[in-house]
Amino acid sequence: MSGLRRHGARIAITLLPVMLMLLHAADIWRLPLLVRLDQIIYDARLRATMPGTLDPRIVIVDIDETSLQQLGQWPWSRDKLARLTDELMGRQRAAVLGFDVLFAEPDTSSGLPVLRQLAAGPWHDDPKFAAEIERLTPQLDHDALFATALAGRRVALGYYFTQTAGARATGRLPAPALPPQAFPPGLDYAARWNGFGANIPLLATAAPEAGFFNVVLDPREDGVVRSVPLLARYDGTDARPGHYESLALVVHRLIEGSPPALTPVFAPAASPGGWPALEALQLGAGASRLRVPVDQSASMLVPFRGPGGARGGSFRYVAAAQALAGALAPGELEGKVVLIGTTAPGLQDLRSTPVGAVFPGVEVHANIISGLLDRRLLVTPDYAAGYELVTVLGAGLLLAIGLSLLSAPRAALLAVLTAAALAGLNSWLYLGAGLVLPLAAALVVVPLAFAFSMSWGYFVEARASRSLAKLFGTYVPPQLVDEMRADPARYSMRAQGKQLTVMFCDMRGFTRLSERMAPVELQAFLNAVFSRLTRIISEHRGTIDKYMGDCVMAFWGAPVDTPGHAALAVEAALQMAAAVREINGTHRDNGRPEISVGIGINTGLMSVGDMGSAVRRSYTVVGDAVNLASRLEGLSSHYGIEIVASAATQSAAPDFAWQELDLVRVKGKARAVRIFTPLGRMGDSAEGSHEALAQWARTLDAYRAQDWHQAQHLLAPLLAADAKKVLYQLYAERLASLALRPKDPDWDGATRFDSKQQ
Repeated sequence: MSGLRRHGARIAITLLPVMLMLLHAADIWRLPLLVRLDQIIYDARLRATMPGTLDPRIVIVDIDETSLQQLGQWPWSRDKLARLTDELMGRQRAAVLGFDVLFAEPDTSSGLPVLRQLAAGPWHDDPKFAAEIERLTPQLDHDALFATALAGRRVALGYYFTQTAGARATGRLPAPALPPQAFPPGLDYAARWNGFGANIPLLATAAPEAGFFNVVLDPREDGVVRSVPLLARYDGTDARPGHYESLALVVHRLIEGSPPALTPVFAPAASPGGWPALEALQLGAGASRLRVPVDQSASMLVPFRGPGGARGGSFRYVAAAQALAGALAPGELEGKVVLIGTTAPGLQDLRSTPVGAVFPGVEVHANIISGLLDRRLLVTPDYAAGYELVTVLGAGLLLAIGLSLLSAPRAALLAVLTAAALAGLNSWLYLGAGLVLPLAAALVVVPLAFAFSMSWGYFVEARASRSLAKLFGTYVPPQLVDEMRADPARYSMRAQGKQLTVMFCDMRGFTRLSERMAPVELQAFLNAVFSRLTRIISEHRGTIDKYMGDCVMAFWGAPVDTPGHAALAVEAALQMAAAVREINGTHRDNGRPEISVGIGINTGLMSVGDMGSAVRRSYTVVGDAVNLASRLEGLSSHYGIEIVASAATQSAAPDFAWQELDLVRVKGKARAVRIFTPLGRMGDSAEGSHEALAQWARTLDAYRAQDWHQAQHLLAPLLAADAKKVLYQLYAERLASLALRPKDPDWDGATRFDSKQQ
């Protein structure tokens, strides 16, 4: 009872930080520090996973400081912009042109007002003067020149929305993409606006495609642009109410060359009578449709490619003055998407983003367009809060229970593994599905729970129990440590001779995997495989000795006496082989190379204890029986099987069906050893037919008696029934080579191996 009370108190103490994190996850008591930590994690992971490569499809024509010095301060006269448009869409043959600038007022640099005053003067009746006025008018009307350059081309203009007490509007908006009733009433599925600043009607008519370039920042946040709205709702009276597209969305539609087709996608309401959640915006229709995940404000996370700017390497930058001067070769931008924007600080279009504190606003649009084209999209799903609750609660309960039962080293390992699992799951969902889910609360609960539990446990755990866990906690499964705690005085690290069973398990196919997988991916794969194999060993009361590259060594029967340790080792080996076959099934489905394992098992007398040097020691087994197990593991590939066991192990595990493989002399042993492979438990359908095993036994008897003809006769039906079995093929080749030889009176039927087989 005292033990139960002690564990209960420790669990209760450990759950205190868990409750605090649950209040944060449930949005009852939001902790700004955790919100900021989630943002830091997102920003760091975004920077780490950015492609960092140039997208050749998109070019930014930059109104930079150099261009302003050469062509004058902004705004430039529209005749220059007309020439720039003609250069990009005509001589350069760009596919789409997008303006991340606004033309809200008529061009005052035009000479048209003066010309109109002259036309109204005393010479207006002169036919020659009237003709000259008519000839000069188109040349001096810069807005008309610009409108002519825009007309009939795939061009998207930009504008912005405003929200003020008294609605104000200038210019003309394009037609809305969706009517107000496209979304269910009752919730705001997009930011609402009552005013706008748009392009003058002449230009808006010439280029009817336009999108807003607003960036909505939460005043409670840090002012970093991580997401941008794709839709905005206009409710004013100066244009048609409805939902309007962003500039990036309009440019993407022009790239696709498809008619407007924008459909909101909703998730079912969480409760009867509730409002459905906005999940995505579907762009286009048919086979080319694209589902763009968005949040409840119709905003998407920006899939940044790189650090931004002309030196960022994500997009090609061309100075506007250079393009206007004709410095580019004809057709150099053919088929490109060209965005006209500015990096000049004085024009105030620089943003703070996760990948750069001074990031050009025009490149934000470029990143969105690039992400839409590549379908490289990120989303914070509507179930993010539920995910946070589940991970915090799951990790908290696991730690509360696990930490109360484990020693300090194993508790630390559990905490590290829990944090790694949380981070791994979160990263896997991010990399595999583009899901941006909260992680900070679940991560913070791990060290807090560990600190609370260890602080409490230090004062309530017996000193002997802590010492025992320190000695053996990293070697043996948790259930064995619990048994040892019941009588700590019985166990020590002192070396002793014991009858044990030892296993070597080596992974094959590692070279092919390393050629097909990235180092980080290969590392994750090896860790996952060894974690699975280690779990099987632990479940069968095995003690992990060490990991050696792609090999794991384990033994049974120490430090806790374990009756039937040979049978436990054999059962573990069968399950490990089955686990690898299951992994291979997944590899075949994914087109990856398959792997295999070779397992050697031996039972015998060996020394076990804390061994090594003054610098480094470990709890391990040594002896001739250990060396034999290592040699047997190397023979598995020679016989085309996964498990090779000695006769000692076969005798100590009579509940399994065994097939004898050979009589061998391995390197370092003069005496021949009979070797076997387990086929399964007795009565298991996997063990093979009794008739086939009996036939094989007779074949071996004939072989060892040097009755080659009889051995071939007995082997023939086995080979016919299972022609692909390497063991049968091996003996068929041996018999074929021995058939013409006379009997050797000194031959005992043993096969000699002078080196470890691979």
